[in-house]
Amino acid sequence: MSQVITGPVFIVLLLAFGAAEEEAAFCQILGSPEFPLLSKEGDVLIGGAFSIHSKITQPPLSFTEKPTRLTCSSVNLREFRFAQTMIFAIEEINKSEYLLPNVSIGYRIYDNCGSTLSSMRAVMALMNGDEWSVGNSCSGQSAVHAIIGESESSSTIVLSRTTGPFKIPVISHSATCECLSNRKEYPSFFRTIASDLYQSRALAQLVKHFGWTWVGAVNSDSDYGNNGMAIFLAAAQQEGVCVEYTEKFHRAEPEKLLKVVEVIRKSTARVIVGFLAHVEMNNLLQQLSLHNITGLQFIGVEAWITADSLVTPTSFSVLGGSLGFAVQKANISGLDDFLIRDFWETEFECKNTNRDPTTKTANCRENQDLIDLKDYDDDVAELRYSTNIYKAIFAVAHSLHSILTCSKNQGCDKTVQIPPWQVVESLKQVNFTIKNGDQVWFDGTGAAVARYEVVNWQHGSDGSVQFKPVGYYDASLPPGQKFVLKTRAIVWPGGKTELPVSVCSESCRPGTHKVLQKGKPVCCYDCIPCAEGEISNSTDSNDCKKCPEEYWSNQNRDACILKNVEFLYFTEVMGIILVFFTLFGVLLTLIVATLFLINKDTPLVKANNSELSFLLLFSLTLCFLCSLTFIGRPSEWSCMLRHTAFGITFVLCISCVLGKTIVVLMAFRATLPGSNVMKWFGPAQQRLSVLAFTLAQVVICILWLTINPPFPFKNMKLYKEKIILECSLGSPVGFWAVLGYIGLLAVLCFVLAFLARKLPDNFNEAKFITFSMLIFCAVWITFIPAYVSSPGKFTVAVEIFAILASSYGLLFCIFVPKCFIIVLKPELNTKKHMMGKI
Repeated sequence: MSQVITGPVFIVLLLAFGAAEEEAAFCQILGSPEFPLLSKEGDVLIGGAFSIHSKITQPPLSFTEKPTRLTCSSVNLREFRFAQTMIFAIEEINKSEYLLPNVSIGYRIYDNCGSTLSSMRAVMALMNGDEWSVGNSCSGQSAVHAIIGESESSSTIVLSRTTGPFKIPVISHSATCECLSNRKEYPSFFRTIASDLYQSRALAQLVKHFGWTWVGAVNSDSDYGNNGMAIFLAAAQQEGVCVEYTEKFHRAEPEKLLKVVEVIRKSTARVIVGFLAHVEMNNLLQQLSLHNITGLQFIGVEAWITADSLVTPTSFSVLGGSLGFAVQKANISGLDDFLIRDFWETEFECKNTNRDPTTKTANCRENQDLIDLKDYDDDVAELRYSTNIYKAIFAVAHSLHSILTCSKNQGCDKTVQIPPWQVVESLKQVNFTIKNGDQVWFDGTGAAVARYEVVNWQHGSDGSVQFKPVGYYDASLPPGQKFVLKTRAIVWPGGKTELPVSVCSESCRPGTHKVLQKGKPVCCYDCIPCAEGEISNSTDSNDCKKCPEEYWSNQNRDACILKNVEFLYFTEVMGIILVFFTLFGVLLTLIVATLFLINKDTPLVKANNSELSFLLLFSLTLCFLCSLTFIGRPSEWSCMLRHTAFGITFVLCISCVLGKTIVVLMAFRATLPGSNVMKWFGPAQQRLSVLAFTLAQVVICILWLTINPPFPFKNMKLYKEKIILECSLGSPVGFWAVLGYIGLLAVLCFVLAFLARKLPDNFNEAKFITFSMLIFCAVWITFIPAYVSSPGKFTVAVEIFAILASSYGLLFCIFVPKCFIIVLKPELNTKKHMMGKI
């Protein structure tokens, strides 16, 4: 908690030396000494500085006359309780037989009125005392052996920097600024509360725990607020929490406060982290109530989250449901009775509450506002920092007990001088347990262990505002156990039980990823669906992961599933159609073969070289059947079989057609006088030619299968979302050599048949061979670009279509005319008609 210096600093200690040679020099205060609000003499003195009043009125500065005294107003009940607790702890020690048994502790408690101006006057008074003069030397022992205070960090910094050169120990009960952990700048500073380093980080963890990634931040423009907010912002960034705005103001700057209220009103963040001293928080609360800004989730710090001064008839509409870290409640036996009754009866001079102004002392008249608190006890049950005051006093007592070598039987050695630096060193070594069981010791930075309660502003059954504990934070516990929350016990703003949402952008569901919005914090993003083949299986993914090669993203893009494996199935429509035409072709071929077999002795069958005709029909049957090897799941054997069977059966087929063509040519040449060519191309030569042409293809296929055979291959490049299971050619040269050889034979057959097409005969087979070869070549020439450009299983379908089309072409062109005569025109199936003599 803090405030900054806003005016000139009055240093009230001036040194003066007598000018007259005959007079002895002496040390005297020029001006008026500062008197404590509460004091008591003792063998040792402990000073105290608290903001018992929270407002100060500065006199006008004309610089022509001495300024009047600063006027304090507005009692801060919590700070007054701190002063009472200090007195309670001292009185308890004075009554103790074990701690400083024969030494009495006195106290001098000053009111700094919530101002660093008064803080400087108080610290100078604590060091020098309130005597007008101290003899002929201004060097000597400090008036107090230790100072308890202050509550706010900025005032504590002033106090510590002033006392630092004199090594007077300062122990604060609530100054949490991390800057005070610097032992080089503040070597004699201690505190019975943890540094804001822990609280600021815990705030970021609290915000992250509830998923609030879009928050506003407001802090006091002071050492406390600025340092604490800087730590929080760094921790929030590490936790992935974005801060929409960061505003600060000082209690003496109403214009800035109005600006802060306007920023809060226009913001989209529904959660506000308020790193504020209770005075600034009170000012902010008043303005928010005035502007009717309600329903926001406040996250508070120990400085204000349990401050009774914030509980007003209208404050709950603004702060209801607030969450924050608070110091644990005081649990000290006897303290409540002392605050309510004993203090007013034994310690306060104005215990007589006679309101007749003529009978009161000046001091009583000045402190009338404190006397009015005599019968007030509503806040006692919620006291929290009082334990820290109690610990601080006992820490000083234990250090003095050690220095004075006290014992229960012999008491303490009062002759021992107690220099302040020795108290500082002794405080570093203290380690004791107070009566409520809390252990007291200081770490290397002079601070206590970080322990906080998480409290929630709720309405009690009687309608009163309660600070209900809903969790705790203990930095001394192992990781994973430090932060515990009872989420179900929390009541959110507006009395709701549903967790409020405060995000810049809604969470990205699985299947999408975050893309930052240009010029905005990382918490502001758009949710973009993952690309095909990529997934995100968690909420708020920063990017999408690519699926493994054999997997593909599902429709929601949140899981990888196996890609569909595609090949030409027997059971699909296309496969069924192709199988039908294959079997139909085989059936037609068998019918033709049967018809030819029945009529093998007729002139028509004999004239067309029945042996080659039957061999051609057999090869056509194989051509039809080899198309079946292209359908179904490719395997190593089916890949080798389909291409080799296709190549060999088609060469056998074309070889038969070529043989028939050569026979036609030879037959007509043999009719010329003196020609005996038929003896060179008789049945034996015809068989050998067919065998030779076919063996050449067999050799090509053997070389292909030996060197680099076809094999099943998963083609993942053609389609991203599926795998094409196909037969890789292995060696493209082998494949195109097989096709090229078939094409060479087909072209040769076409040329020879074309030359023989006009030879005289009533039934010249060369005409039909020419037409069949024309169809065959057209099909396979068309096949090449179609094969290369067809995707996936359609490549196989194109190849099967080419096989079936060419096979049907050969069957229809060569054999249908013969079958027509055999079945429908049997009168033409005579030798005379074949010879053209009719």
